[in-house]
Amino acid sequence: MRALNFDNRFVRELPGDTDGINMSRQVYDALWSSVQPTAVAKPRLLAHSPEVAEMLGWTAADIADPDFASVFGGNQLLAGMQPYAACYGGHQFGGWAGQLGDGRAISLGETVNSAGERWELQLKGAGPTPYSRRADGRAVLRSSVREFLCSEAMYHLGIPTTRALSLVATGDSVMRDMLYDGNPALEPGAIVCRVAPSFIRFGNFELPASRGDKALLEQLVDFTIARDYPELQGDTQAKRSAWFMEICRRTGVMIAHWMRVGFVHGVMNTDNMSILGLTIDYGPYGWLEDYDPMWTPNTTDEAGKRYCYGQQPYIGHWNLAHLRDALKPVIADAQVLQAGLQAYADTYSETFGVMLAAKFGIRELSDNDAPWINSAFELLHKSEVDMTLFFRNLADVDVQQPELTPLLPAFYRDDLLQQYRAEWEQWLGQYCARLQTDNLPPEERRARMNAANPRFVLRNYLAQQAIDLATAGDNSRIVELLDTLRHPYDEQPRYAHFAEKRPEWARHKAGCSMLSCSS
Repeated sequence: MRALNFDNRFVRELPGDTDGINMSRQVYDALWSSVQPTAVAKPRLLAHSPEVAEMLGWTAADIADPDFASVFGGNQLLAGMQPYAACYGGHQFGGWAGQLGDGRAISLGETVNSAGERWELQLKGAGPTPYSRRADGRAVLRSSVREFLCSEAMYHLGIPTTRALSLVATGDSVMRDMLYDGNPALEPGAIVCRVAPSFIRFGNFELPASRGDKALLEQLVDFTIARDYPELQGDTQAKRSAWFMEICRRTGVMIAHWMRVGFVHGVMNTDNMSILGLTIDYGPYGWLEDYDPMWTPNTTDEAGKRYCYGQQPYIGHWNLAHLRDALKPVIADAQVLQAGLQAYADTYSETFGVMLAAKFGIRELSDNDAPWINSAFELLHKSEVDMTLFFRNLADVDVQQPELTPLLPAFYRDDLLQQYRAEWEQWLGQYCARLQTDNLPPEERRARMNAANPRFVLRNYLAQQAIDLATAGDNSRIVELLDTLRHPYDEQPRYAHFAEKRPEWARHKAGCSMLSCSS
């Protein structure tokens, strides 16, 4: 394997815990702990992202080198790597959880590629750290497959996200209680290498703020601005203020994208919110299949539905409010902090408005559009209609002679289709009348809609099929899905079966409908 250029600013410029005691404990006066990955029995590369490898400067020959699986299985380090686990806290399900930290993630270092881009390489599942609490620091194959595929799927959908370089089987077994029902079992282990410019999250700032450590908080804020937001100019307070505003704006854009494609994160705790406005920490996520704004993929959240699809814009605001509170000691102007929250709300509203117009194929939303758009979503919900298929097929409706025929494959239940058919036909007439007022050429409208509405998303049952096959030793479905999800807006006839709606057998099957945080 060719060498990478490592420039590990996080550990070089920020205070760390270097005493080498790798046991669960509280860590003070430090933003990271030095820790080594724990070796595994038999690292084997299952899949990798060619685009991410190329971005980092590696060729196919580098990936084929046996050292690649060894490094990204945690069994050896490349020259220049300085492994560590980050120290942070967070609000989980609405309550302050105190110190959390990287309990099973170990950052290997920051590499700078030939384009001058900085990329942090992080192994998820590489063994215990001082933040593992009572856990083993490992990850299982099912969660690792899901994170690997979803990271790349989201990127190709045009959604801000961390990336995934590799998926490595460890050859070890890991004990997990998948459904939290008192029936733990051994599962195959795996490790994902996650890649991002930074993995700093809201919780990194919340922890020193909660401890009253203003000096450490200031040091982290100014470091983050200097390394991750170098474009910001002015004096210290001006840069800090502009930085918070930009975090709020980026978060608004990210969540608007989630809502556009029907993605549900599942665990929007503040320790899972990126300071760069990236989607991070793919746990019990899912895509809406039949449109239900109250759906959550997380079994832990089933009762409260705090992190359901429809709540995500509000939770983004709630999380930013707690970041604002953490930053009050170091940003002097309270009006700026409040303005940041307003910037989030405005950015989300404006961005999602533009996206909605594109999804429905109209030039621009007006107040007069609210009734028929609201009616569409109400009908989608009560008729149990697949969100992805509906919007993609909506582009095929003949505006001059509207019929429901193109939309019929999106309905899950014939009885509900018949029950609400008259309402749908009435709505379709209103919709096409609205399209005629825009008078967009049909091909322009179709192209506009198809650029906003993907044909392919990582449906929950598809991910589970890939997991089941990989558990049996067959990684072909992982590779096929990765290939398909690289081009989510193209028709790809050879992969048309991956665009079909959820089969009935998957409605309540574990892994295809809801998941726990167990990984």
